[in-house]
Amino acid sequence: MQKRIALITGATSGIGEATAHLLAQNNFNLILCGRREDRLIKLKTELSSFTEVVTLSFDVRDKHDVRKAITSLSSPWNKIDVLINNAGNAHGLDPIQTGNLDDWDAMMDINVKGLLYVSHEVLPIMVERKSGHIINIGSIAGKEVYANGNVYCASKAAVDVITRGMRIDLNAYNIKLTAIHPGLVETEFSVVRFKGDTDRASQVYKGFDPLQGKDIADLILFALTRPAHVVIADLVVLPTAQASATLVKKEL
Repeated sequence: MQKRIALITGATSGIGEATAHLLAQNNFNLILCGRREDRLIKLKTELSSFTEVVTLSFDVRDKHDVRKAITSLSSPWNKIDVLINNAGNAHGLDPIQTGNLDDWDAMMDINVKGLLYVSHEVLPIMVERKSGHIINIGSIAGKEVYANGNVYCASKAAVDVITRGMRIDLNAYNIKLTAIHPGLVETEFSVVRFKGDTDRASQVYKGFDPLQGKDIADLILFALTRPAHVVIADLVVLPTAQASATLVKKEL
């Protein structure tokens, strides 16, 4: 069976990295994207024994950078079958009245505009071929608003709405749309949110078993391997200890 080509943004850590490892071992060729070129090179070295890998180093916030990177792909790599919009971040945890404008820009630029920029470059390929699968990584924060989450929650709610809009617009082209909305996943997420404060970040995951990147990777692979007539449209996944965006049973 011919391998499908999957492009993964935010591939250098967390969910993206775990997904790269899993897809490499399950009949996918990979285009790995991220800003940290050293990590991309390391990941390519690790996965090249399983599959073919191409790396693209760019910032999803820069639409010109995105276009340049994706249009640089030559055949057969420009025939992308799967797009996994995984790049995302959270910056700060402040009430709206004291929010940091740079934090707001970072979240909206990466979580929303970055997803749109990458999709904009990949979609014509899928539309022309009348096939493809896009998986957008959202968050429980896009389903529930919590105190001090304001702009982050808004950015992930946008991912939810954009995915639903894409599903309608692309229905005529046999393109599948999947949104996966995780709860607490132990990645670099909290370190970024708390701006390098690793002690504070580690407290988020103490006292319970959080999701791991590989848990979300398993769901991505499951969605990608359903029969042609089946699409996993919208999926919320939480660790067992988590009941909502803010309610977590911790054994401290």
